[in-house]
This record gives sequence, C-alpha cells and structure tokens, in this order.
Amino acid sequence: MLVSTPIGNLGDLSPRAVGALRDADMILCEDTRVTAPLLAQHGIVTKLQSFHDHNEESRTASLIAMMQDGRRLALVSDAGAPLIADPGYRLVRAAIEAGLAVSAVPGPNAALMALALSGLPPHPFLFNGFLPPRAAARRSALQRVVAAEHAGLSATLVFYEAPHRLAACLEDCLAVLGDRPAAVGRELTKRFEEVRRGGLAALAAHYAAHEARGEITLVIGPAPQTSASEEELDEALGEALARMTIRDAAAFVARELDLPRKQVYARALSLKAGSP
Repeated sequence: MLVSTPIGNLGDLSPRAVGALRDADMILCEDTRVTAPLLAQHGIVTKLQSFHDHNEESRTASLIAMMQDGRRLALVSDAGAPLIADPGYRLVRAAIEAGLAVSAVPGPNAALMALALSGLPPHPFLFNGFLPPRAAARRSALQRVVAAEHAGLSATLVFYEAPHRLAACLEDCLAVLGDRPAAVGRELTKRFEEVRRGGLAALAAHYAAHEARGEITLVIGPAPQTSASEEELDEALGEALARMTIRDAAAFVARELDLPRKQVYARALSLKAGSP
C-alpha cells in the first residue's frame, strides 16, 4: 500500500491513511526520524524500516518475499506521495511483476498543489522532478524541454528545487525558456506558505536579492504561441547562423519574425548543438 503523508501540515494525514498505516505489518519509510513523530501523533505503533534510494535495490527482493508470505507493507516517503520524486518505483515494479496487489491512499502532493495555486494552465502539465544541480546539465535538460516544445509539446512545466539553488535555476530557466509567466510555491501547507507569481525575469531578480527558504516548487507556463512556424524559424536561423554568431543570429531572427528573443536564442542553441 502506497500511503501519501503530509507535506507540512500534520493535520493533512487522512483517516484512511491512518487506518492503512495502523493495519500494516510494517511501514517502509525514507527516514524513521521523520516518520516516527507522525505515527506517534496518531497512536500508530507499527514497526518501521528504512527504505530509501540507497537501499531500495538491495531490499526489494526480501520485501517481495514478505508480501508473498502474506505480510502487509505500507510505503511512505518523508512527505507527499511515494514514487513522485521519491523512492519506491523499483519495489512497485517488482510487486507488479510478481503478481501482487498494489494499491494507494491518495493525499498531499506539492506539485499538484503548486500547479493549482499558480494561476497557470492546469492541463496538460509536465512534472519534471528536480532539475540537475549543476548549471550546464540544468541548461541541457531545459533545452531538451525546448526541443520537445518545438516538436509539439505545449504544457505547463512543474519542477522541484532546493532553496539554495532557486536563484540560479530561475536564471537558467529565463535564459533557455524565455520570460514566461511562472510561480514559485514555497512552504506549501505550512505556516509561512507563499506563492509568488510573475514572469521568470521578475522572479529571477527577486530571488537573486532575497534568499529562498523552505521547500520549493517551481511552475512555468507553456511556450508562447508564435505566428511563425517551426520550419520558418529553423530556416531563418539556419541562414543567419551561417554568417553570424548565435547571439546576433537570434537577435536578428527575433526581430524579423517578431518572436521573443530568448525563445529564438534557445532554438539557435539547439540547432547549433545538433538537436532536432
């Protein structure tokens, strides 16, 4: 049983979740020090076992054997829904392949809550988890999103981010995606909950001057609709790149086609790197 747990407000643990955790023979959790206080608040005395990214692969076989013997296991993460940027995927896949029943108790999720509060189009959306921590890898990941958008993807983007990397992440998002509408959800469901909305440029400027704290979810609007087709953009960039630098070519084509310069620059980078 996959059981969602609160992302900040302990009152968000549902009665059904409490029952599932109480009835389980064992609760698998990322950190017993995080889960134990939650269980104590509800008088749950079920045995805990640590289960995280570093031991998931080694422990999965023995856990499958326990379930085959009739033991009832509940899986929780430190906060939110298991598997969503948290451990559990290998165990769930192994249980399905073994013909075991897998169920879930729904509950709090930071990505969905931030999406709902962002004021941006709620569907379709693309949840990307955490972006890479290093700038070069982060920009490469964002450029792959841009490539997918050029292939037809149009979706609101949702990311998790560490507070100490938020300012740099916003700068990279601005450079690669352009100045799109966005929202930063911070400390969702907690006492100091905040949702700051605005363009990526304004958000990047704010968090460059104000250090972010707490759990962060970043929501970014879909790529803007343009009047020029992808083929027209690529053709114009191809001609410009043959005689100009990437920056100059992007600025020239953006003016000619009346497109956002940062969007054109991101496409120019993709073309120069050989991306489709």
